Amino acid sequence: MNKNFYITTPIYYPSAKPHMGHAYSSIVADFFARFKRIQGFNVYFLTGTDEHGQKIQRAAEKKGMDPLSFCDEISKTFRDLSKTLNLSNNDFIRTTEKRHAESVQNLWNILEKKKEIYLSKYSGWYSVSDEAFYSDDEVEDKKGSKIAKSSGSPVEWVEEESYFFKLSQWQDKLLKFYSENPNFILPSARKNEVISFVKSGLKDLSVSRKSFSWGIKVPSNNDHVIYVWLDALTNYISALNYPNENDKLYKNFWPATIHLIGKDILRFHAVYWPAFLLAAGISVPKRVYGHGWILAGDEKMSKSKGNILDPIEIIDIYGLDSLRYYLAKEVSFGNDGNISQEKLESCINSDLANNYGNYCQRVVSFNEKNCNLLIPKKDSFTKEDLILLDRFKVDFNKLINHIDNQDLNSYMNFIVESLFAANKYFNDQAPWNKKSDIPRLNTIVYVSLEIIRKISIMLYPIIPSSSLKALKIFSIKEKDINFDSIKNHNQLIVNNKINKIDILFKKIDNKND
Repeated sequence: MNKNFYITTPIYYPSAKPHMGHAYSSIVADFFARFKRIQGFNVYFLTGTDEHGQKIQRAAEKKGMDPLSFCDEISKTFRDLSKTLNLSNNDFIRTTEKRHAESVQNLWNILEKKKEIYLSKYSGWYSVSDEAFYSDDEVEDKKGSKIAKSSGSPVEWVEEESYFFKLSQWQDKLLKFYSENPNFILPSARKNEVISFVKSGLKDLSVSRKSFSWGIKVPSNNDHVIYVWLDALTNYISALNYPNENDKLYKNFWPATIHLIGKDILRFHAVYWPAFLLAAGISVPKRVYGHGWILAGDEKMSKSKGNILDPIEIIDIYGLDSLRYYLAKEVSFGNDGNISQEKLESCINSDLANNYGNYCQRVVSFNEKNCNLLIPKKDSFTKEDLILLDRFKVDFNKLINHIDNQDLNSYMNFIVESLFAANKYFNDQAPWNKKSDIPRLNTIVYVSLEIIRKISIMLYPIIPSSSLKALKIFSIKEKDINFDSIKNHNQLIVNNKINKIDILFKKIDNKND
C-alpha cells in the first residue's frame, strides 16, 4: 500500500484580501492532511498564491504599484491566513518564484516540442476577472453589458496573436480517461458536468497573451506571456521540484492524491490540466474534488458585490476551532453552504461547549472526587459499555472509507452521534449512584475516559488546538496521536495520573441580543 498522500488547495488569486471561501478550502484540505498523518501516511500539503495575469496587473496599476510589490503585499495576507487558520501545510508556493517559472517554461518546451502548441490569432470573449476564455453561447447580455453566464463576470472582446494548445485533439482521449478513472472527478454531479462540457466539443485553447506583460515569458517568443492557467496549474508539480523527476518530493508525491478546489475552477483542473499533462507525457492526478461555495446570503462572495465574509472577524469573535468545526459539520461537503450566526452559536453551545467540553469536565471532575485523578481499574465490560466502545471498533473501516471518498459529513455525523451517546451513557449509568459498587463505578469512569480519548483523536483533524487540550488529560502529545488506537479499548494504563484541564469552549451568552 502506497503510504504517501499529496493534497493541494487551489492557489489563491491575490487580487484582493482573503475571504471565507479561501478559508473553507484551506480548512477542509487541512482536515484531510491531518487525518491521513494520524492514520500513518507520509503527507505533503500544498497551498499558495497565483500571482500572474491581467487582473493582477490592472489591480497593481490601480494602486500605483509595480505588480511584484503588489503581489508581495497581498500574498503575505494569504500566508498569514495559513497561520491564522492553523494549517499544517508543508509548503506555500508563489507563482512569482524562480523554481515555478523554470517548471512552467520546461512544460511549455515539452508541449511545443511535441507539436501540441502552435501560433495563430485569438478572437473571442475574455473575462479578466475569471482569467478565462468564453464562447458565444457562454456569454449573455445584461443591462447593456456582456457577462459570462457561469460567473456573472464582465467579458471583453479580445483579438490578438496567440499560441494555441491543441485541446480539440484531446476530446476523445479525455472522455476515455474519465471512463477508465470514474473517481477522477468528484462529487459525481461535477463529473457529469465536465463530461457534458467535453462531449459538447472542445476547441483549441489560447495559451498565451501579448496585450500585457505580467507573467512568465514564452521561452521561444518573449513578446508573449504564458496563459495564467497553464502557469498556475503547474504549481502542483513545481512545488515538487519538477522537472527534476528524480527529486525525492516528485518521486514520492506525484501524481497528486487529490486537488481540492472550488467548483468554479473545475474546468481548468478537470479538462485543461489533465490534457496538458497527458500531452506532455506526465502522470495525471488521481482525483479532483470540486466543493461548493460559501455563500453570503444566497450569493457567491465577490469583491464587486461587496459581500465578502472576513474569516478573521469571525475567528476574533468566536475562535478558530469553532469556525473550523462549523464549516466541517454544517456545510454539506460538495454543495454550497453559508455562514449563519444562529447555527454557528448553536454549534458552539450545543456540540462544543456542552456535548464535548462539558462532558470532558464532568468526567474528569468526577474522577478527581472518586478516583484521585488516576485511571481506575476496570471490571468486566457490560453490554452497555461495549455498545458505546464498540462503535469505534465496528465502524473503523467505514470511517476510513468516508475520508478516502471525501465524505466529510458522514465522519462528522459519527462524531456528533458518539458525543450524544457518550453523554447519555454517563447520565444513564450514573456513577454517583454506584459508590457502594466501586468496581462498577471505576469501570464507568474508565469507559467515559476512553470515549474522551477516542473522540478527541477523531476531532483532532477538525479542531486541533482544542482536541490537544483535551488530550492533555492523558498527557498525549500531538506526535503520539494515532488513529488506529481508537479501535483499542485498553489504551489507558491503570493508575496512570490524569490531568485537569481548563474549559474548552465557553458558551455564547445571547441574553443581550
